[in-house]
Amino acid sequence: MKKLAYIDGLKGIGALMVYFCHFVFAFYYAAYSLTPESSHTASQIEIAIGKTPLNLLYSGNAAVCLFLVFSGFVLCLSYFRSGRDKKRLGTSAWKRYFRLMPMILAANLLIFVLMSLGLYRNAETAVITKSEAWFAGFNQFAPDFLQMLYESLIGCFLQGSNDYNGVLWTIPYLFLGALVVYLAAYLVGKNPLRYIAYGVMILVSAVTDIYFTGIFMGFIACDFFCTQKKGMELWRKYWILPFLSFAAGVYLLSYPSIGVDMAGTIYAPLPPAYTVIYHMAGAVGLLAGVLGLSGLQRFFGAKIFCFLGDISYSLYLLHFPVIATFSCWFFLGLHERLGYHLTVGLDFLCTTALVLGIAYLSRRYVEPVSGLLERGIQKAAVGRKAERS
Repeated sequence: MKKLAYIDGLKGIGALMVYFCHFVFAFYYAAYSLTPESSHTASQIEIAIGKTPLNLLYSGNAAVCLFLVFSGFVLCLSYFRSGRDKKRLGTSAWKRYFRLMPMILAANLLIFVLMSLGLYRNAETAVITKSEAWFAGFNQFAPDFLQMLYESLIGCFLQGSNDYNGVLWTIPYLFLGALVVYLAAYLVGKNPLRYIAYGVMILVSAVTDIYFTGIFMGFIACDFFCTQKKGMELWRKYWILPFLSFAAGVYLLSYPSIGVDMAGTIYAPLPPAYTVIYHMAGAVGLLAGVLGLSGLQRFFGAKIFCFLGDISYSLYLLHFPVIATFSCWFFLGLHERLGYHLTVGLDFLCTTALVLGIAYLSRRYVEPVSGLLERGIQKAAVGRKAERS
């Protein structure tokens, strides 16, 4: 089946935004906190940027919402495209853990080694960069191999354990959320009244843990996209509607993550207490807009974005240990000689090249282990079934 390149491209952009977020938070924390005492410029330009739509470039929470919505969209794409073949759901469900786990374990093994060698320099860097409130506390404990294994194999999937790799807090949404989606598709995927059940899923997740809503909304969008042909034709025909949806999505996604009063900015009409809701609604609006506009599909389906989409999982899991080790080492070694801003600029270029390179190598040589595990387990299961018969 033909892949939707623009969905992969958007997932890649989301992963890159998370990397940008963590780098900016580490070295220009005022761009997030919007507090003058964290600023490194006389004009406090970081704060000015943080109150404009430009902050979307490094909005980690908005990026996570995008990532969850687009992940939810692709979970059952093959199921709906195949005429709703339930066998695909069972196969996808048991493969889900083995799709996610090997790369998580590989990343945590790397982090364990880096911590054991004392290479994490984020605590001392945070004092200089004025980002102690966020950056200083990561990985400041004695590493324990069994604890790391538990987090990698069980804890992050069921509890969101993320002591070793902070980004693992999202794994329950990608794992448990996916299992709920597969179950929903299995039970009501062919029922004409299924959208009522979908509404219940959204309502329950909205009042319990809104991040699950992202996975569910992506799944519902995929159902509509694949099964409601006339509805999609009308959506594409009246192009102003998807255009407005996309524009509204970008606006909501760019609401500053810190969630403080935005008086005097374009966000002034929105109450500050609902940041995650704005970001989740923005991600859904952006997806709806892209699904209705072929020009946006071509743009986000460009080769550079598809490359980022291909390495997005490795990029997401591996960027932070690089920032907390290499980026900090680079900064500590040069900032007194080159000055703050030049050092951070060069650091960003070098770190970006290193992160993308490591993510590419990981995608090529580590992530395929997931496929080997899946095929091995499937072959063993077939063998046992043949023995019984």
